[in-house]
Amino acid sequence: MSGPRQGPRIVVIGGGLAGIAAALDCAAGGARVTLVEVRPRLGGAVYSFARDGLPIDNGQHVFLRCCHAYRALLARLGSEQRVHLQPRLAIPVVSAGGEVTMLRRSAHLPAPLHLAGALLRYRRLSRRERLRAAGAALALGRLDPSDPELDRRTLGSWLAEHGQSPRAVAALWDLIALPTLNLPAEQASLALGAFVFRTGLLARADAGDIGFHVRPLSEIVGDPAELLLRSAGVDVRLGWRAKDVRSRAADGFEVEGESAELSADAVVVAVPHQRAAALLDSLASQDAAGPRALESSPIVNLHVLYDRPVCDLAFAAGVDTPVQYVFDRSDVAGVEQGRYLALSLSGAVRDMALAPDSLRARYLPALAELFPRARGAQVDSFTVTREHAATFRASPGVAALRPSARTSVTGLVLAGAFTATGWPATLEGAVLSGHTAARVALEAVR
Repeated sequence: MSGPRQGPRIVVIGGGLAGIAAALDCAAGGARVTLVEVRPRLGGAVYSFARDGLPIDNGQHVFLRCCHAYRALLARLGSEQRVHLQPRLAIPVVSAGGEVTMLRRSAHLPAPLHLAGALLRYRRLSRRERLRAAGAALALGRLDPSDPELDRRTLGSWLAEHGQSPRAVAALWDLIALPTLNLPAEQASLALGAFVFRTGLLARADAGDIGFHVRPLSEIVGDPAELLLRSAGVDVRLGWRAKDVRSRAADGFEVEGESAELSADAVVVAVPHQRAAALLDSLASQDAAGPRALESSPIVNLHVLYDRPVCDLAFAAGVDTPVQYVFDRSDVAGVEQGRYLALSLSGAVRDMALAPDSLRARYLPALAELFPRARGAQVDSFTVTREHAATFRASPGVAALRPSARTSVTGLVLAGAFTATGWPATLEGAVLSGHTAARVALEAVR
């Protein structure tokens, strides 16, 4: 039998996607890893819970074929069979009366021609608007997202300069901007908008194929991550709040908890940006300025259980309606007789302030407009979940505030979707940040 594991000690604070990826990589790199998470579970914002016997995901997280780091993590967790990836991009767009228009890429043409047919057939826009949208898409694909000038203006202003009417922005561009940037185009950074459209739609024909989670999120991420981390030798401590990070007299760090302290040669701080700023204060206050200055953007999710089927679409985007995206989660939740629809509302500042009754009064009639069969259906339950600080706010100027993984203190490392990954606040950005943080932490202890 071998003796106790040797190697540098690394503490990872935070058990979301970034912390999970960082801890796995650090353990694979030979470190003795302790991961602490204040919640009683792993997964961060990617989790599910039960309400009246109904399994509910905290949010309707989707991913794209081009999200290679996230998909690799799913494979590492053994969750590949718990997700579904479209064979080719297809977005049903629904409006009042249940009229559906399909935005579907070509199966054979290369980028950017793969979207030409979908755009030319898109009845939500006039022929002139469609031609102008094609020209704007080609121009957007030529932009360099790393150009600092692009982060000084909004995607909406650029689209207006390139002939995109408010109607075209609402009916086309915001179908992509809202769920990926958590802001409408008129408020979002042009740099991040250019990155999303270039990386997700214009660089490769298959890049934007959408991936869905077909089991509750905790079964896909949190539960298998805990098993894999423990099998890799990681000391996972749930319900453990990190209060402070201090330097030791000789070298290394002490992570202070409620009733214990952990010694470490390196620390990875993988928590949301405001919490990260607080933990950086005592050791690296200059590094806390960027995360502290980052603003947040909310997401509201509505979970509606009908007593009967009301639509035949697995998911859809809404146009000319307050409904942004709606997902049929009946199979995931085991609903056999009725229908469970989940609405995802990004950049939901207005809806965040509304009481559940007000949200019900606003969105149930809107769903009935989109899906006429819902008019005669009974609503058995209506549940609201809110993320006040779901993502960092992807507005102009955000690039200068996003910190790198490496801080001014050797061995003190940052991870999280808010760090400078190049991606907006997505599943992919979170996992990429964890990989980068692990590399920096392992370099420091070596």
